[in-house]
Amino acid sequence: MFERFTKPARDAVTAAQTYAAELGHDRIGDDHLLLAVGSSTGSSAARALADAGVDAAGLRAEIERAHGRLGNDDADALSTLGIDLDAVRSKVEETFGAGALGSGKPRRRFGGHIPFTKDAKKTLELSLREAIRLGDRSIGTEHILLGLLRTEGQGHAALRALGVDAAALRRVLEHGEAA
Repeated sequence: MFERFTKPARDAVTAAQTYAAELGHDRIGDDHLLLAVGSSTGSSAARALADAGVDAAGLRAEIERAHGRLGNDDADALSTLGIDLDAVRSKVEETFGAGALGSGKPRRRFGGHIPFTKDAKKTLELSLREAIRLGDRSIGTEHILLGLLRTEGQGHAALRALGVDAAALRRVLEHGEAA
């Protein structure tokens, strides 16, 4: 299937691995695919995201926030005990370095293959289905983004958190309609 990807789409999949490694994640998620698509220059998917008010920096910050946060209930419970989670995180990172709290999973220290999450695999499979549905012979970044919208995983959650109207974004990607 990878041979059907356009060069920008292949570059996005490769960049997703780089982003996962940079963020210290042990798997490539659909959110890393989203970050890669949103960070690409000149692609129709990146333009559609920009038109929806999503920039690469904001997207990365939301992904980092989502991966590094406790649930709201957990933070509220700590707050009732007089523990300011943000202050604790700041002090730990000041003492031990950025990302010291991590995700609770061991960080990859060496290069090599990082596996895809189930949602990332589903996103890539759905990108092929989206290309076929639209009558396109190759899979572009817009198809990856359409697949991500159908997957409704962490990438989709990041878009919702950033206030993106998924239906409007889908219309832009499919028909070029204004968001």
